[in-house]
Amino acid sequence: MSIKDVNTMKIAPKVWRNGEFIEWKDARVHVMTHAIHYGSSVFEGVRAYNTERGTAIFRLTEHIQRLMNSAKVYRMDIKFSREEICQAAVELVRGSEMDECYLRPIVFRGLNEDKPAFGVNPFPNPIDCYIAAWDWGKYLGEEALESGVDVCISSWTRTPANSLPAVAKAGANYMNSQLIKMEAILGGFSEGIALDDRGYVSEGSGENIFLVNNGRLLTPPLGASILPGITRDSVIAIAGELGIKVEETNIQRAALYLTDELFFTGTAAEITPIRSVDHITVGAGKRGEITKQIQDVFFDVIHGKRPAPENAPWLTYVNEKGEKKMASAI
Repeated sequence: MSIKDVNTMKIAPKVWRNGEFIEWKDARVHVMTHAIHYGSSVFEGVRAYNTERGTAIFRLTEHIQRLMNSAKVYRMDIKFSREEICQAAVELVRGSEMDECYLRPIVFRGLNEDKPAFGVNPFPNPIDCYIAAWDWGKYLGEEALESGVDVCISSWTRTPANSLPAVAKAGANYMNSQLIKMEAILGGFSEGIALDDRGYVSEGSGENIFLVNNGRLLTPPLGASILPGITRDSVIAIAGELGIKVEETNIQRAALYLTDELFFTGTAAEITPIRSVDHITVGAGKRGEITKQIQDVFFDVIHGKRPAPENAPWLTYVNEKGEKKMASAI
C-alpha cells in the first residue's frame, strides 16, 4: 500500500476503547505494552456491507463469540459481554459515516503503569479491548474475484495446533502468516498456501481454502492447524443450500495442482478464486462455475438481496430505516 493510499483511506473518526469512544489519534499504547513484546493479543476481522435496508455487519455475533473464545484460550478475562462488544461495533459503524467498512476488534495485554511487569508472565498486565474501523477494499484485488490469483506453496509450515492453538485468532499466530505472505510476495505471487506439520494442505496466510473436484467441495478439517473461519462456515452452509456435497478431509499438496477449481475464503478475501499454484494452472486458469455459483449467493446474502441459508440471522443492521437499535441477530 502506498503512502497516498494510506492518506486517502477512509477511517472511522472514533475508536471504541474499554467501554468508551475516543478519537482515532488518541488510540495509543505504551511502548512496553506486553502485547508488543510477546504477541499477547487476540483479534477479529469483520465486514459491514451496504444493503437496500442500510449498512449491515456480517455475522457479527459469530465473530465476537470467536473473539471471546480466543481470549478464553489465552486466559484473558474480558470485562465486557459478547452483547456489549456487539453493541459497541454497531455504534462504531453507525458513527463512522461509511456505508461499508472493515472492523478490527482486538483484545490484548497492556501495561500497568503504576506497577509495571516486563516478563513473559502475562497475568500482572491489564486486559484492554479496542474496536477500530476503516474502509478496506478487496484484500487480493477487485479483479481477483473473477480472474483469480496466482499462489505458491510456502516453504514455511503452519504452526502445529498443539504449539499455538489454531482455534484462537491470536496475534502471535500471524508471525507465521507474515513469513508465508512475504515469501509469496517476494516470489511474485499474490499469496502463499501453507502445509501442516504432516505435509497436508492447511490454509493461506490469512484464508481458508476449498477445492472443487467432480462437483464436490473439499476442504481441510478443523483439526488440521486451520482457523475455524466464519466465511468458511458460510460457504459450507451455502453449498448445502445449493446441493453441493462438502467433504472435510486431509488434502495432499499435489491435489492442489490437479483440482478442477480452487478458492480462498476469509473476511478480508471473501471468496477469491485461485488460477495457478506454483505456476501450474488450476482447471481452466480462471474462476470456475461452482466457485461462481457460491460467490453469487454469498454476495447476494451479504448485500441483503437474499436470505442466508435456513434464514439464519447473518446480518446485523446498523440503522435500519432510521431505527437506532440492533437487529434481532444479537
